[in-house]
Amino acid sequence: TIDRIKEILDALEKSQSEPQGSDDDIIGKLDEMGAKTSVAPAPAPITVGSLTYQVLERPLKPGEASLDELERAFRETPGPAAPAEPRRRASDKEDDTGSKNGNHSIRVNVDTLESLMTMVSELVLTRNQLLEMSRRHEDSEFKAPLQRLSNVTAELQDSVMKTRMQPVGNAWQKLPRIVRDLSGELGKQIELEMHGAETELDRQVLDQIRDPLTHMVRNSADHGLETPDERAACGKPRAGTIRLTAYHEGGQIIIEVADDGRGLDTKRIKATAVANGLSTEAELATMTDAQIHRFVFAPGFSTAARVTNVSGRGVGMDVVHTNIDQIGGSVDVKSIAGEGSVFTIKIPLTLAIISALIIEAAGERFAIPQLAVTELVRVKDRSEHRIERIKDTAVLRLRNRLLPLLHLGKLLRIDARPDSELENGFIVVMQIGSRTFGVVVDGVFHTEEIVVKPMATRLRHIPVFSGNTILGDGAVIMIIDPNGLAQSIGSAAVQTMAGADIQAAVPELPRTSVLVFRAGSPHPKAVPLSLVTRLEEIDVRKIEMANGRELVQYRGQLMPLIRMNDHIRIKDDGTQPLLVFSDGARSMALVVDEIVDIVDDYLDIQSVGGGAGIIGSSVIKGQATEIVDVAHFMPLAFADWFRRSTGAGERVAANVLLIDDSDFFRNMLTPVLIAAGYDVASVSSAAEALALLKKGRRFDVIVTDIDMPDMDGVEFANTVRNDALSAQTPIIALSSTMSTDIIERVRRAGVHDFVAKFDRQGLIASLKEQTADIHRAA
Repeated sequence: TIDRIKEILDALEKSQSEPQGSDDDIIGKLDEMGAKTSVAPAPAPITVGSLTYQVLERPLKPGEASLDELERAFRETPGPAAPAEPRRRASDKEDDTGSKNGNHSIRVNVDTLESLMTMVSELVLTRNQLLEMSRRHEDSEFKAPLQRLSNVTAELQDSVMKTRMQPVGNAWQKLPRIVRDLSGELGKQIELEMHGAETELDRQVLDQIRDPLTHMVRNSADHGLETPDERAACGKPRAGTIRLTAYHEGGQIIIEVADDGRGLDTKRIKATAVANGLSTEAELATMTDAQIHRFVFAPGFSTAARVTNVSGRGVGMDVVHTNIDQIGGSVDVKSIAGEGSVFTIKIPLTLAIISALIIEAAGERFAIPQLAVTELVRVKDRSEHRIERIKDTAVLRLRNRLLPLLHLGKLLRIDARPDSELENGFIVVMQIGSRTFGVVVDGVFHTEEIVVKPMATRLRHIPVFSGNTILGDGAVIMIIDPNGLAQSIGSAAVQTMAGADIQAAVPELPRTSVLVFRAGSPHPKAVPLSLVTRLEEIDVRKIEMANGRELVQYRGQLMPLIRMNDHIRIKDDGTQPLLVFSDGARSMALVVDEIVDIVDDYLDIQSVGGGAGIIGSSVIKGQATEIVDVAHFMPLAFADWFRRSTGAGERVAANVLLIDDSDFFRNMLTPVLIAAGYDVASVSSAAEALALLKKGRRFDVIVTDIDMPDMDGVEFANTVRNDALSAQTPIIALSSTMSTDIIERVRRAGVHDFVAKFDRQGLIASLKEQTADIHRAA
């Protein structure tokens, strides 16, 4: 009815007359609805001027009032109280009622809010400038009022920001109607679910995501969901579901657009990628499905068989990717064939003012968003925290971990000093997703609320910059993009900052930091860097023999030396390189011939064996490299390595499902769990785990990694919780990163426990707790 009225009004506006045709079709339907709901006699018509209206009323429900009663109540209610007299006595209370019941909101023009935000931004810049002047004059009498001005400015900034915040549901208002129209146009039954509509974000950001969200919902309806007959044939409900979810996480807004349809067509994406020249058949053969799916974000990419009003017009997910990228956000896709797809958008809470760490490199100052900074480390020679070099790669020893490093000045090509002069300074430790790395800088000044200014058009192609700002002293500095730095870690060559184009069409491959070494042969071997506690070079004269075993005194204890094979020879003099692996108070060392390099590369392990202690092989830096199974050598150092934390090694009647996409981690952890007395089934993806559960396999505990491609551990947990047969199965989540945001997200998914990925003792303790009833029954 509303659509028909709009058509009539449009025609009246254009031609000053009503359009031709009849409205009997809609009037007939309205009459039918009125006849079904109205059993009382029709009320008398109402005449207003020259027009007569017939009012249809339905029977009143308990607690409802008729129109006559409402009108009478309205007429009998007294109006607002007269304005109070200027000199009102304290005892006069009758005039207070009207003010208390008044409206507490007003309408404000958007341009006024934008102007107010601009003035607040300038006030913040002026505040920063005054504070900078105050820092240079320690005994200034202006310190106290400046501090008060700073506090008032912060409060004003917070209040203005709140006026700009709007619920994300405002961007969803038109989606139900769009989905309803698409349902009829496509001949599909579609249900739209919206969760977290009250989640607030900046109005400017909200405006930027309206169109991308609309396109993604249309995409899910057209490409994702099947027809009712197709869904019925697959055993699905005839009605498909599109689910919108929004929530806060780590100072960002996460918006997910999910459907329970057919998933992305991997074969068609491959064919289109080859046809468009984006990749070759050989390159596609080495990619996972998750990497192939990222081609949908390539410019002009479309798998639609024909052009319609909905799809196939060459304006696809690349526009979504571009719009989200312009506001400093990211978009990713995870899809499982036959299960559906999830598009995840991560966007900043606001684009206006952020907290940043001001640092210096090669005499230039830069701002790093504080959201990505986890800690600051001061490094010096012969200190606990020091920079070491493995061939041409710099690493940091930080609490028994080796972190890859990059020099900001070298990355930006503004520092020509030799590396030896850069080893003393500050390291900004940053975390992006599951990756942790360090950025070497010359100095750290302070944190500051900065006003984000957009990048100039000619500079937007530079990945390490996200904008610029004006400091308190009037200097214009660049804002570092943490995501751009993360992409630079491990790169063989840094792209020229002046004009290199970003290959947006090439999907980003998941990379792993690995330590490459040689042992017993010229062929390279590798082990994930995260497992290595330390790299040591010991004087061969310190090696001792006891009970026929080679040992070395290491940090107050005897550490066994293990040779990977019989071809390894310990040097007669000089120093011997070792790889140290620790677990609690125990340490063991693998004897190697040479430490070659630390590489950040795509670790695609081909599980084809290769002898004892070798998981398989992978191509690293263009060369076939054997991947070492550390778990094989641990019992050689200590026979009870895997059994010492489980007491007598009693057999526990419990079945464990282990899910991790890393072959190395599964091969290392499986013998630990078996030695602890558990029956273990291990799979490499959430899809394989769901397939086992659908076949009727039941497990007493599920242990899943959080960071996995296609479907991560949280999404897997949500899926399991919605399955009646496996909803009560305890789930233990593993992650290499522990933060309050991740813990909260895991908790919302109904996960029973959260354990650090390499905390073997913590995992065993958690398994014991979750299987306590089974253990007592046994």
